[in-house]
Amino acid sequence: MNKFLIRLLINAAALFLAVKVLEPHILMQNDAWYAYLVLALIFGFVNAIIKPLLMIASCPMIILTLGLGTLIINTLMFLFVGWLGNIINIGFTIPENKYLYAFLGALIVSLVSLILTRIFAPSKKN
Repeated sequence: MNKFLIRLLINAAALFLAVKVLEPHILMQNDAWYAYLVLALIFGFVNAIIKPLLMIASCPMIILTLGLGTLIINTLMFLFVGWLGNIINIGFTIPENKYLYAFLGALIVSLVSLILTRIFAPSKKN
């Protein structure tokens, strides 16, 4: 449970930073802390359930592009989270035809999540 809460807070912080950096292009109408936690919960669910299925289905593309296909999958997952956030009425929206900003948002979330996980997540080594 502790690991889950740490990952949730890390994802919320990464999403907060991505929204603030790309604010005119990625919108968050509800700027409350709980909105970012709900969004991080959705983001974690999408990354845990849907992303592995897409990674398996697109394995040939990932191999042919030497791993760069994962950036496309991350962008699609970020767009999907934006679509779900809009449907659930959290206030998180990525306007249509803003694929570059979805790519940048996914990149920011990935990098910030990687850095914060290295800093705050408990190590598996004992």
